Amino acid sequence: MKLPASLQPHWDALAPRERHSVQAALALVAAALLWWIALGPALQTLGAAEAQHRSLDAQLQSMRRLQAEAQALQAQPKLSFDDALRAVQASVKTDLQGTGQINVTGERVTVSLKNTPADALARWLAQVRINARALPTEARLVRSPSASATASASWDGTLVLSLPSSR
Repeated sequence: MKLPASLQPHWDALAPRERHSVQAALALVAAALLWWIALGPALQTLGAAEAQHRSLDAQLQSMRRLQAEAQALQAQPKLSFDDALRAVQASVKTDLQGTGQINVTGERVTVSLKNTPADALARWLAQVRINARALPTEARLVRSPSASATASASWDGTLVLSLPSSR
């Protein structure tokens, strides 16, 4: 073993048994450092890889579903403003159960809501997005004071929708 000149006299003064003990201790420290720096983190990463792989696969499937939905929406034929307006008017009458009124200003439609059930509003928004290609651009909604604590929520307020602009 090659040691610096300042440590060589101390090394030579040690008995052979002590030298072996020091060498064994140094080997143990080197093995521990090798484990903590190189092998431990690598094995930990390897152990977590399966769970991370499953999580990324789930995210990929979700992204593919969203991609298919976006492509289906893009493949739909263009909708004129008048057709979109008729679709919104029809959906307000049927889906909002008489709790909504329409006001058309240019290419924007304002829907006033009075005591509209939350689940009906959610379904209506999804349908009007798909069928009329209407995008909500503004919403001013408050929980209806007439809704009791035990009943499902209902909403009052206004929604402004932007319709396709091709007239």
